[in-house]
Amino acid sequence: MLVMCALLAGTTLGCAKIKEALDKRKNRNRTPATQTATQDTTKKPATPAAPAGVAPPPVTPPPATQPAAAARVTPVLRDEPYNSPDTGTVAPGMGENDVVALWGPPSAVRHAGSFTYLHYPNGCERSCGTDDVVILQDGQVVDAIVRWAGHGYSGQSSSPPGRVPMPTLQ
Repeated sequence: MLVMCALLAGTTLGCAKIKEALDKRKNRNRTPATQTATQDTTKKPATPAAPAGVAPPPVTPPPATQPAAAARVTPVLRDEPYNSPDTGTVAPGMGENDVVALWGPPSAVRHAGSFTYLHYPNGCERSCGTDDVVILQDGQVVDAIVRWAGHGYSGQSSSPPGRVPMPTLQ
């Protein structure tokens, strides 16, 4: 067993790509400083006194730059209330145009094979874990997952509100 570990270590440490990755991880790939400090930079030298009657040259401040962190927009990590005039109940068999006419344009549309998924905001995307989703197969509504009170589904939803996840494998 010890011999196998030694062989494994020898072959992996001999590989240039792995060695390079380890060096990056341990910050060994940084280039050394090209010049060492020639004077003490912790103390400022005393400024010489200006001769009488001579004004010191104006000092221009360095340009103000915003830190990169302040420029970034932080993502919203809580639910935002949702309100829309587009309300109504979707029924099985409706077409995509019927759903869009009822609920307005979706926030996202995904296609997978014969299925189309229309995503709508619901105000509880974070706490519910999903948008309101209308699922169409071959252009007709076959299922919907709805959480916003303004959206309804008259068919049998595969994920009604309050459903507790359960294993489906037996």
